[in-house]
Amino acid sequence: METKFEIVPVPTRILTHHDDIVEAIVEYGGDKIGPDDVVCVAESVVAITQGGAKRSEDFKPGLLAKVLCRLFPSKGSISGWHSMQALIDAEGGMRVLIAVICGFAAKCVGVSGVFYRMAGEQARLIDDVTGTMPPYDKHIVYGPHNPSKVAEEITSGTGAFGAAVADVNDLKRSCVLGVSKGVNADEVAQILIDNPFGNGSQKTPVVVIKNYRRAR
Repeated sequence: METKFEIVPVPTRILTHHDDIVEAIVEYGGDKIGPDDVVCVAESVVAITQGGAKRSEDFKPGLLAKVLCRLFPSKGSISGWHSMQALIDAEGGMRVLIAVICGFAAKCVGVSGVFYRMAGEQARLIDDVTGTMPPYDKHIVYGPHNPSKVAEEITSGTGAFGAAVADVNDLKRSCVLGVSKGVNADEVAQILIDNPFGNGSQKTPVVVIKNYRRAR
């Protein structure tokens, strides 16, 4: 029988690049976290506290970005000039171009996902201006740096059993980018599949999976 976990949201204020993610979690959620729990934090918030958010006007889209972005679905995170330029700046224009060519060729023979495997980690992590919480809805947000290290720091700082940095949305897409030692990334991704985070007006970018260690 599938184990049902209690998930406790942790309300915070809007976190910015001036905040330390571990200190913020301790400040707002310390009394909700026990030694058997796993602390989960939304990847976009981790990235923001790392300084990974930039206003779209800070990017100067070139011809390559303007052409390549048209090849992606209009609702995708790299379908705009500025977000595609953000990817090119992060991973390199040649790498992205080669990934697009190989991805298109692979799709012609029924193989999907090649572009995102070849274009670099940021290809699947960048959030466009419509994908993040205010006031960062006017920003492009890169994926977080070294999420497993962040998870270890959260674990140490909170006294929890473990921690995870997760990328989850309302379309049943759940991916754990980094975990601390002893935490099963695939298992946590499934626990979070219904997206318990509230990155908008709810201001709950952190959730606690209660008694994770006991239930294993």
